[in-house]
Amino acid sequence: MSEMRVVGVRVELPGNQPILLLRETEGERYLPIWIGSVEATAIALEQQGVRPARPLTHDLLKDVIGALGRELEQVRITDLREGTFFAELVFDGDVRVSARPSDSVALALRVGVPIHAEDAVLQEAGLIIPDEQEDEVEKFREFLDSVSPEDFRGADT
Repeated sequence: MSEMRVVGVRVELPGNQPILLLRETEGERYLPIWIGSVEATAIALEQQGVRPARPLTHDLLKDVIGALGRELEQVRITDLREGTFFAELVFDGDVRVSARPSDSVALALRVGVPIHAEDAVLQEAGLIIPDEQEDEVEKFREFLDSVSPEDFRGADT
């Protein structure tokens, strides 16, 4: 099992499908997981330190866990079946609850617990992105963020 860190949430074009990108803490594999837009927003807001006026669902769940006197110890991404990732929340007393990885990660970020991925999941879906390729991808994203359609007009238009 490998500890993972959240790199961030990206939007895959042209379908505008959010992708949660995790990376091994002590390794070089990335784990991309397609997620829903609501969960992507919850993860991004927490990473950016944005506090909504009212608690989101994951904030509520964190508060409920505390009010019940329980402690979330870790999140595990446990399986990948037919293109669907599975995760579990691991509580004190080794109580485990099945959950979607997107919800699990959103909660883990709020509670401050580690995120782990099973080696079998990383072997099947993990990607190695060479550093120079990662730099090029980031430069390309920055370019796309700054470019506008007018930049592609010819000089005679």
